[in-house]
Amino acid sequence: MELTKRQEKILEIVRNHGPITGEEIAQKLNISRAALRPDLAILTMAGLLGARPRVGYYYTGREPRDVIAGVLGNIRVQEVQSRPIVVRETSTVYDAIVTMFIEDVGTIFVVSEEGFLEGLASRKDMLKATMGGKDINKLPVGVVMTRMPNIIVTYPDESVLRAAEKLIHHQVDSLPVVETVLHEGREKYRVVGRFTKTNITRLFVSLAGK
Repeated sequence: MELTKRQEKILEIVRNHGPITGEEIAQKLNISRAALRPDLAILTMAGLLGARPRVGYYYTGREPRDVIAGVLGNIRVQEVQSRPIVVRETSTVYDAIVTMFIEDVGTIFVVSEEGFLEGLASRKDMLKATMGGKDINKLPVGVVMTRMPNIIVTYPDESVLRAAEKLIHHQVDSLPVVETVLHEGREKYRVVGRFTKTNITRLFVSLAGK
């Protein structure tokens, strides 16, 4: 959350002099109470200021970064995820490369015939395969992909903040969004979406109202 200079000044006044009435804040800023009202409303709704009747405004101790964390912590992955781009494990590396470029993605998810997550392949994996001297028209993508369980996943009901932390910590550009399914007595992952750095960027732009 980006504050205006006046809002930052209001926070400073309340932090140093609170509890303090709106009229007293307006006097310190040399502006009218009406002009101050929108800023106080924003700061209060954001949780940076609290207000008590007949007492005034007080500083809650929260910082703008806490507000951002709170917002992202309340948004679920399923609200911002993209359509998953998948290929079968039996697809060739050539087919995987074509799919990757047509869909304009850096990573594709590899699924079994039943549709369960088996692995993922990145552009780096594709580059290694093409430089290996093998016939990529015959080489199965399953040979070059990263296999389960060495894949970091996220879930539809996981917070965007937690999923973003996974992207950064594991230095990957996307995560498969999965649902856990019991199949033949074993837990499997069904791919239902894709969570990427682009999703996060679009979310920030949306929250900024641009």
